[in-house]
Amino acid sequence: MKNNFKSKNKNNTKKSFNNKEGGFSNHNNKYDNKTDGIYITGKNVVFEAIKSNIDILEILVCDDEQNELYNRIDSIEKYKNIIKILDQDKFNNIVSKISHNKDQKIIARIKNYEYCTPIDIIEYAHLKNEKPFIIILDEITDPMNFGSIIRSANLAGVHGIIIKEKNSCEVNNLVANASSGAVFHTKIARVTNLSRTIEDLKKEGMWFAAADMDGENIYESNITLPLGLVIGSEGFGISRLVKEKCDYVVSIPMKGDIDSLNASVSAGILMFEIIRKNNYNK
Repeated sequence: MKNNFKSKNKNNTKKSFNNKEGGFSNHNNKYDNKTDGIYITGKNVVFEAIKSNIDILEILVCDDEQNELYNRIDSIEKYKNIIKILDQDKFNNIVSKISHNKDQKIIARIKNYEYCTPIDIIEYAHLKNEKPFIIILDEITDPMNFGSIIRSANLAGVHGIIIKEKNSCEVNNLVANASSGAVFHTKIARVTNLSRTIEDLKKEGMWFAAADMDGENIYESNITLPLGLVIGSEGFGISRLVKEKCDYVVSIPMKGDIDSLNASVSAGILMFEIIRKNNYNK
């Protein structure tokens, strides 16, 4: 899915958001022999990248896997100039430099990730004639958590994710793998200030809910869309300033002996409950 939506109100958008279009892009706009872009590993992740029509710089295939590659790519002609079939030794030499998993058989190098804007996400929801549902991550730093949240958000029908530029995990190979390739089908915006972004999105009709242990029981709440769900960092939760900007504070009731859930697990539970309450998939 190409992130090519533009703001209808260009003047306001330039003031409020970092107005870049989303997708994978080479920031230097040049191809520099194996140094530009990022490698992604794992067959399923690579094939999801191909399905999403992102820009792929090269596809490296171990010679004993080339038949599967050709069988799973519909338009092989489109990629014939960037596919390189390597013998086992050459392939292993490359894999050893980019992945701890030595069992890889297909890897790809894609252009660096370029983030969309929050307003792009809003307009994507409107294009689908749906009320916007956005996940906001307040300094999630673990790539496995980030990738898992992307995967759940994509499957739940969330329209996009917003992260901070600083103190947050960026999209990389680990995130792509943890998301099982969902990152290639999900809009992600990166902003300098979450509090200001929330204020700007409220002007677009959005409401915001902070996930916090002291909040209202999510199962008893009347939370509605359009909504931005804020998930805090693994160690410190949601910052005070961001939490103060939210309209709701919601929690997941727990009966166990420990007092918290993994950030990605919490995000998944909350987003699917919000969808259920709003009959979102009907």
